Amino acid sequence: MKGTTPLGAAGEKETALWVRQMFSRVAHRYDLANHLLSFNIDRGWRSRVVRRAAAALGRPDARVLDICCGTGDLTLALAANRPANAAPILGSDFCHPMLTAAGAKIARGHARAALFEADALNLPIASGSLDALTVAFGFRNLANYDAGLREMRRVLRPGGMAIILEFSQPPNRAFAALYSFYSRRILPWIGGAISGSREAYAYLPESVRKFPGPEELANRMRAAGFANASFERLTGGIVALHVGS
Repeated sequence: MKGTTPLGAAGEKETALWVRQMFSRVAHRYDLANHLLSFNIDRGWRSRVVRRAAAALGRPDARVLDICCGTGDLTLALAANRPANAAPILGSDFCHPMLTAAGAKIARGHARAALFEADALNLPIASGSLDALTVAFGFRNLANYDAGLREMRRVLRPGGMAIILEFSQPPNRAFAALYSFYSRRILPWIGGAISGSREAYAYLPESVRKFPGPEELANRMRAAGFANASFERLTGGIVALHVGS
């Protein structure tokens, strides 16, 4: 498997188009659906990313990019933990309606953040120019996972850190069965009602089911050039936090 495989999409170009159009349809209710469907636990997951990025965030001159930033929740959280005189947090996404929503939130909160539209597989960033790169629940949607990891490694400076927060499969069988029932039976119904796109929230559990497990993703990170790659499971393994340097 190269990357995500939406039903009916053939090849990386069709996959990227499908994902972009899907997120465009749900952007207007994306935050409400995320917070409701995760029982607001998603805020705590993002806080864990911020803590892991603390060393870079604390340095005023450090350059930090949040890719696949969506509506900007993680971008804002990172910006809130920067010194007052620090360079702005950068945020990128290839879905324009998502960036529009992120821009509105950043303007309302007067956050020190700058957004740009770009594909995570082809970032308009010079090689070796970033101190930290984050992605929360967006990596799973890439059309090519290995290419995405190589691009992350390319734009990071030696010793720079990549932090990937992504859904995963719980290792406990009983909990995994309960989570599977919720994600495949209940989540699409509620998410579809909120967003108006049941297809988008039927895609979510399927994309998680097909996504590499934490051990495999850590191995892929090493193969992509990250000398150090580790992970921790959160909330019973619903989510995994990967760190590579």
